[in-house]
Amino acid sequence: MIGSFVWDVIHGRDPRDAAVEEWGGITYALGALEAALPDDWEFVPIAKVGFDLAAKAREFLHDLRRAAPDAAPIEVPHPNNRVAMHYQSEERRCERLSGGVPGWSWLGLKPLLADLDALYINLISGFELDLETAQLIRAHFKGPIYCDMHSLFLARQPDGLRTLQPLQNPSAWFRCFDMVQVNEDEMSMMAPDPLALAAMATAAGVKVLAVTLGSRGAVYFAEPGFEKLSDLNRNSLGPSGGAVRTELIPAVAPRDLVGGDPTGCGDVWGATYFSRLLAGENIRSAMVTAGSAAARNVDHRGATGLARYLRGELSVK
Repeated sequence: MIGSFVWDVIHGRDPRDAAVEEWGGITYALGALEAALPDDWEFVPIAKVGFDLAAKAREFLHDLRRAAPDAAPIEVPHPNNRVAMHYQSEERRCERLSGGVPGWSWLGLKPLLADLDALYINLISGFELDLETAQLIRAHFKGPIYCDMHSLFLARQPDGLRTLQPLQNPSAWFRCFDMVQVNEDEMSMMAPDPLALAAMATAAGVKVLAVTLGSRGAVYFAEPGFEKLSDLNRNSLGPSGGAVRTELIPAVAPRDLVGGDPTGCGDVWGATYFSRLLAGENIRSAMVTAGSAAARNVDHRGATGLARYLRGELSVK
């Protein structure tokens, strides 16, 4: 899995409390992979971390039993990415990004992909991959590729404020991935409505597009004939005959309806969803499980200990 370690400073999650500092970014997806992958799978994090938080990142990975034995973040001589997050409502927030962890070049990434069976990409900062590198991954990696396009749609202002921006050449990005995840705001940066986006995605070779809708759940748009990963045909770069299949999967209500923590829900949802597809489940079943995991994430504060909580080993904080 490709992503970024981020240190979050969260304001306003609970107006009664002071700001909270904790791991964010890819750590939520790591916790979900740890909890949802089949017993005979392990994950390999492909992530850079700044020198100032490298030791903490190694400690975080050490506690995850499904991480590959030699898994370790790659320390770089730059300050780690940090996000100051201000919640404006349960589902709306503004973010300011600081730090300087660089993205991947193809020469640096290629040897790390050699022995992997599947690839989960979560563009946490939006700078992990440029389009050329994503295209080279697609050309050389033969396993299924899942991408949460996430912060590709966020510009970075001079003061670090992240603001929505349209994605240039979305069809070219879509051609790099088999499965794509976006939320409603991100969808609006590419197309005027979900059906238009689904048509663009399937024409580019995406087998299933998932749009997360917060408290309303998630909707998917699947290529005709694609139900599970065993249906993946990498030789087909365009839609087969028939209508795109779509379905809304309602959200599962969290237990902590007041004062819950929505941070990382999309990351938990996507990592769980892809994990269950790898386990052989169909799209609907995998999305139902993902919705349950995202609801449980709301009941847990932060990414530390999240995997154990998602497995039912810890009580609500």
